[in-house]
Parts: sequence; C-alpha cells; structure tokens
Amino acid sequence: MVSRSPRAGDVLADTAADPLPQPYAYRRHQAVEPDWRRFPGWRDVTEQQWRDPQWQRAHCVKSVAQLRAVAGPGLDDVFLADLEADQREHATMPLLLPPHVLNTVAPGVPPATAAWYEDPVRRYMLPVASDRQPLWPSHPLASRDSLHEAEMWAVEGLTHRYPTKVLAELVTTCPQYCGHCTRMDLVGTSTPQVTKYRFVLRPADRLDRMIDYLRATPTVRDVVVSGGDVANVPWPRLASFVDRLLELDSVRDIRLASKGLVGLPQHWLAPQVLDGVARLADKARSRGVGLALHTHANAAQQITPLVAEASRALLAAGLRDVRNQGVLLDGVNATPEALLDLCFALLDSAGVQPYYFYLCDLIPGAEHWRVPLWRAQALQRSIMGYLPGFATPRLVCDVPYVGKRWVDQADGYDRERGIASWTKNYRTTVEHDDPAALDRVHHSYDPVHTLPEEGRRWWESARTLIGAAP
Repeated sequence: MVSRSPRAGDVLADTAADPLPQPYAYRRHQAVEPDWRRFPGWRDVTEQQWRDPQWQRAHCVKSVAQLRAVAGPGLDDVFLADLEADQREHATMPLLLPPHVLNTVAPGVPPATAAWYEDPVRRYMLPVASDRQPLWPSHPLASRDSLHEAEMWAVEGLTHRYPTKVLAELVTTCPQYCGHCTRMDLVGTSTPQVTKYRFVLRPADRLDRMIDYLRATPTVRDVVVSGGDVANVPWPRLASFVDRLLELDSVRDIRLASKGLVGLPQHWLAPQVLDGVARLADKARSRGVGLALHTHANAAQQITPLVAEASRALLAAGLRDVRNQGVLLDGVNATPEALLDLCFALLDSAGVQPYYFYLCDLIPGAEHWRVPLWRAQALQRSIMGYLPGFATPRLVCDVPYVGKRWVDQADGYDRERGIASWTKNYRTTVEHDDPAALDRVHHSYDPVHTLPEEGRRWWESARTLIGAAP
C-alpha cells in the first residue's frame, strides 16, 4: 500500500468530524421566546396582547402580592417571604418588572422556587434577602451617587464628566428597575432604605438648558441620551430633543440608552417609534452624525426572538449600531462561558454588538454582585480570541473622578486589601482649575468578602475608622 501525505481538504474534513477541543465550545444561539402561558396569571393572554407595549406596561409586577398572583403556587412562601424581606430591609430600587422580563426567568419550566433561586435573570432583576452578603451587604465606602455624576452637572441632569462627552438624563424612570442601578439615588421611586433625589426644573426647562449649554460648549461632540431609560420618555419629547441635538454642528455622535430594548422590546417595535427612529436616522445620516442605541443585557436567555426582532427593526430603520453595555455580576455572568454565550447570542440572534461589561459600581447593597478586579482581569483574558475583534467587549472599571478604564489599566493593585490605583489624562469639570488633577491617584475597591483574611481584618478596623482607607 502506498501512503500519502494528507491534503488540506483531508485535514479540514477530519477536523470537522473531530473538532479540536477548546475551553469554550461555540454553539450558534437559537433564540427562543418562552411560553408566557406557563404562568398561571397569564394563561389566557393572547399573542396580540403580549406584543402590545401598553398591555406590558399595564401588567408590570410591582409587589409581592402581584407576583404571587401571576406565578401561582410554584413559588412557595419561603421565596416570597425572602423577596418581601429584601424589599423591606435592603432594596435600593422599587419592584417593577414587565411581563416580558419575568418571562425570561427560568424560561423552560413553570414558576418553581428552586429554579427561580438559581436563575441568573432572577438574581439580578429580582434580588431576595438571602442573596445579600450577610456580613458585608455594603462596602464601607459605598455611596448613593458613587460616580459623583450630580456633582458634575453642567445644568440639572447634564453630566459633563469627559472632555468631549456628556450624559443627558431626560427622565428618572425606567420600564423595569435593576437592583444594581448606578443611579439608584435618582432613578425610580423611594424605597424604605432610600429617599430618592428629584429633579427641580420642569422637563421642558431642563432640556432647554441642556441644549443651551451644548450650543455654548462646542468641544462636546458626543451626547448619551439616557436617564432612567429613554423608552419612558414620551416619544414626541425624545424626538424633539434629538432633533435639536442634530441641529448642533458640534454634535457628531448621539447614543440613546435603553434597557427597554431587552426588557420591553414591544416599545421599540411600535410603529410610531420605528417611524420616528427612521426619520431621525435619516436626518442624522444626512448630517454625518452617528445615531446608535445602547442596551443592557446580562444573560443569554434575555435575547429572545422579540428582542432580536426589535433590534433588527431599529437597524433597518437606519440606526448605525445597536450595542450592549452589560454589568459584570457574580452569579449571573461572571464566568467565561456565560459571557461568551451572551456575546454570541447578541451577535447571532439580534445583530447587537457586545461593547462593555462594567464592574458593578460601589453603591449600597451591591456586594453580593460585585467581583474583584483580579477576576475581571482573568475574565477579559479568557474571552479573547473567540469573538471578532470588533465584537470583543471591553471589561471596564468606572473609577470615580477618573471614568472608564480597562480592567488591566490599573496603575497599582493591592490584592490583600483589594485596593486598585488609577490615574487619568484629563480633567473633569470639577477640576478645571486644579493643577494637581492629572497627578492625583484615585482608587477602586474589591468586595471585602473576597479578600484574604488579613485584608478582611484590615477593613473590619477601617469600618469604624474609615479615614484609615486611602
């Protein structure tokens, strides 16, 4: 018998039959819309009702009693008491969940306590008291406005934190509320733990002042239109504001921020909204301005056919991009498999570009979600090489008075005490006359419960004398 060297085709055929084992095995995401009729309270809801944004808003779950009525006996008294205790003793955000969000919790089975306790969407959208860290529910340095955004308001609701970018907060409500919300001091109604800040100016006056400031500040080229969630801004008001931004020659990028694309896709599929987006996108394109939408998904099961339909409809209407800014949350997505599954679901099913995963900010009650910097650094390395470069998300730490920094950009890192050091290359608006601003070192802090014993002891001492911390 004459032997021969394998040809390229042979090698490829063998590889296809017996793939090279990899730490992560890619499987194309197949979006599935969970059957809402598995909830006893929605057994008779029609598809027409389900696709109606007003029906979704009108049937949001806002209390433990409503959840009991919708979910039925599958959620036992232990779980419901756990949820009630969290709302009473820990929650920084009120309970508000559209049916679409609840339908992505434990999507393959009827509501059941064990499945709900373990589910990643439930873990971050419906926290219960037993989720919280018992000894360190809040970091000693946690604060309500952890990024000092209100301190950097150029006018009420307009945060000018970066040299060329601003954040315009048009509204203080969302279609759904997330417990890890960075703006928990402003967004949503008050809870037993937190009395929320409220805007003073009327919406029309506040938006006028924003436009006046931007007209007088031509160094700003990038406006993030947020809140809250722009899905809760009446469409005529949102369209008018974006129209006015498009009249400013200095503004070259506009980003609409809406978790509602994931939590209430029905809103973005409404004909009035899609027609309005198409008109704004056409105007933006004619002026050479990038108009995009940023959303917020944290688990692959949230990318349902309705979410994919809404995303692709927005792209077809002319948006330049739809991008995802997730948050790295322990027990939700803080593994290579969970992150990659989500990124491929976004790309394959919905045409959404994975963009950022933020470390959860240093707000009260968030320690059970937060991961230490070293874990984020390891996760960033673990996902490299699987995704296209343009769709490989950056894991970032949003450092107070510094801004977004890639997790590997820390200038120093004390692993024992969980303190990372960061410097920056620009002044914020509160440092315009500070000659030492670019030399000052700022810090971020790991969750105390993740530290070695010596570090935990140090923070235990610092808890009563917090001035000991940098």
